Amino acid sequence: MLGNINSFKEETLLIQMKGVLVILDGVGDLPNSQLEGKTPLDVAEMPNLDFLATRGEMGFMYTVKPGYTPGSDEAIVSMFGNKLISSTRGQLEATGAGIQLKRGDLALRVNFATVDSFKQRTIGDRRAGRTLTTKEAEIFAKAINKIKLPVKFVFEPTVQHRGVLVFRGGFSDNISGNDPNPPNGKFKLCRPLDDEENAQYTANMLNEFLAQVYDVLDSHPINEERRKKGLLAANYLLVRGAGAEIPKLKRYPKWMCTSTMPLEVGFATLSKMKVFSFNYPKLKNFDSYSNLHKGLAKRCKFVIKMLKKQNKKFDYAYVHIKETDLPGHDNKPFEKKAMLEYIDKTLFKFLRKHAPAKGIKIAVTADHSTPCKLKSHSADPVPVLLYNDSIPKEKKFCEKEARKGTLGRIIGIDFLKKIKFLR
Repeated sequence: MLGNINSFKEETLLIQMKGVLVILDGVGDLPNSQLEGKTPLDVAEMPNLDFLATRGEMGFMYTVKPGYTPGSDEAIVSMFGNKLISSTRGQLEATGAGIQLKRGDLALRVNFATVDSFKQRTIGDRRAGRTLTTKEAEIFAKAINKIKLPVKFVFEPTVQHRGVLVFRGGFSDNISGNDPNPPNGKFKLCRPLDDEENAQYTANMLNEFLAQVYDVLDSHPINEERRKKGLLAANYLLVRGAGAEIPKLKRYPKWMCTSTMPLEVGFATLSKMKVFSFNYPKLKNFDSYSNLHKGLAKRCKFVIKMLKKQNKKFDYAYVHIKETDLPGHDNKPFEKKAMLEYIDKTLFKFLRKHAPAKGIKIAVTADHSTPCKLKSHSADPVPVLLYNDSIPKEKKFCEKEARKGTLGRIIGIDFLKKIKFLR
């Protein structure tokens, strides 16, 4: 009798939730020679996700607009029905990192990077080889925060090579970053984008700060040890997404969000979602992909736990899976395939079990495409799946099938309306 009761409780776990939105970061891809002209979604064995596809509708989406290559911040802001706000990434990341901001505080997203020649501005790697350990980043941050400037600032490392920089009070965000876009092997100086004195002052102050960062990091004992081990030195910072105005976003108080990345946490916080997070595994042994797989396993387990525990309190869940983006940046299609298969046998297995006949919608998509062969974001549309327990069809969740789907062509700002995920 007890077994039957427990089974009934488990079967009704999600009955009060209207929908679950899963964003597989950067999952959209292009045919790859390593996969014999197919994409990771084409070749990945995903019986649970494909089950949802056969009983739903598919389409394709330009998360911002056709012909535009979006950043993750722009895509998410747009997909949740907001008009693009210029230069919000720094503010979103700083909020997600727990830094208290006031109007006029200049916030920027940061990468630890490897510079081969500071004089010639040549970049060896935009992410310091993805081998920067958590402990190393924290030690570097202490050294950076000791830099003397005539202004107050705070630098906060976040996850692996990522970080956030905030200059306190009265700065212009109408400046360029030094992170080249598209990546081309050379960094630039920050420069003003208008004729105002404050923009020039801000750009000058950032360039002075970044020059001092190089002086501090290049000869740092940790970088000397990294070089001896054959690792790339993390001797510079690349900054982008300058923002001095806290974004005003549409509110989604009936939504919960599970994420660990500062960008998504900041976006959800400013959108008035309830954020549930966990401590991401620290990178300890320089093996970034081992760390990513551990993080993915912990993430999927945590998402399932939170859906079980919190489903009666919220109408919708926003689940963001970051790990699927990184293999695209590193041209590792087999890693992307492996991650997709793991997500399928954990998270999508759970959703498949609890969604049928419950009236629960499940939407699966991406914030942008990150084709492995390009090693960067692209303007290609992303596949969209809406499971709604419709008549079974022969489908597979992949880019090619999505192009044929009945949902058709979607523009990001119309996404939630199209799939009828209402606030």
